[in-house]
Amino acid sequence: MIISTCRPYFAPFPGFFYLASFCDLFVILDTVQLPRNTTWITRNRFKNDQGTLWMTIPVRKKGLGLQPIDGVRICHQDRQVQKHLRSWKQAYANAPYFSEHLQFAEKIFSTTFSRLIDLNMAIIGHLMLNLGVDTEIRRLSELNIKTAGDPLLIEICRFFNASTYVAPAAAGKHLDADLFEKAGIELRFIKLPSCVYPQLWGDFIPDLSAFDLLFNCGPKARGIMLMRQ
Repeated sequence: MIISTCRPYFAPFPGFFYLASFCDLFVILDTVQLPRNTTWITRNRFKNDQGTLWMTIPVRKKGLGLQPIDGVRICHQDRQVQKHLRSWKQAYANAPYFSEHLQFAEKIFSTTFSRLIDLNMAIIGHLMLNLGVDTEIRRLSELNIKTAGDPLLIEICRFFNASTYVAPAAAGKHLDADLFEKAGIELRFIKLPSCVYPQLWGDFIPDLSAFDLLFNCGPKARGIMLMRQ
């Protein structure tokens, strides 16, 4: 079995799903701590007539200290989340396939979700479905594994009797290859491609949220995502 892991990012870029497509099982690390500083778990990049459009999901932090990701609550008081829908409509109204996802957009940019993990997992599920990635997803919170760091990844592999752990090439400097070798688990690295496709609004901007790819390319998005540059 080939396995990989990733944090539950907000509206991930295509490389997230490219990695998942190489695995038999993709484990979402939903019980690790939410970073104190800016993080892809709460924000991502899209595109509008001004260029890069940043969107951030406001979350409750004050007085709560370090929080596991699956315990983080969305802050709806200032209606910032609801304002994101208007920004999307303005940015992608002319995208060929935006209308096909408008109902889903209205759901995620409402008050439907109170927990960040539920919002992010709904988005990840929608993107996987529409990008044709059928890899099984499990959450770390389901596994009752309490270790951290590289030993956590080893224990996840052992839990599922996985023979191979796949990671982005950029993660190579952070992982202890000797630890995987001693555990009898092959450590394999994949370079995540930066896919190029037709975009609205002028010059191409790489590595935006996968929604940008999907809104612009629809059924061709999967082939573009998997194409090696």
